Amino acid sequence: MKTIYAALGILSVAMGIVGVFVPGMPTTVFVIAASYLFARSSPRLDRWLERNRWLGPSLRRFRETRGMPRRAKVLALASMWTGVSAGIYALGGAGVAAQMAAASLGVIGTATILFAVRTTAARQSGRAFVSV
Repeated sequence: MKTIYAALGILSVAMGIVGVFVPGMPTTVFVIAASYLFARSSPRLDRWLERNRWLGPSLRRFRETRGMPRRAKVLALASMWTGVSAGIYALGGAGVAAQMAAASLGVIGTATILFAVRTTAARQSGRAFVSV
């Protein structure tokens, strides 16, 4: 089972990295999933993820606050709806049902970000705040 968890964790990290570059694809949720999976399979990979220069800050921020700063929510919603809109357009040939499914998933994601994820204050530090 540990091997399966580790493999799924690596896949989650890969999806999180893709999410950095693809609008509408989340990053933090995949990093959190990877951390969960690594904690159950490989403490070494879990430590690597937490100490990672690019992925670690969003994971540590979530662990500390269990939420997202307002700016991160706005950016997440904007990028998500950019991706959803592109998806709806791309699904034009697949029919209205496919487009409605994409829009429905966007609404569910929006509701989750707005109502299920706490809004936290942005952390001020010597470095610029980067939301992932």
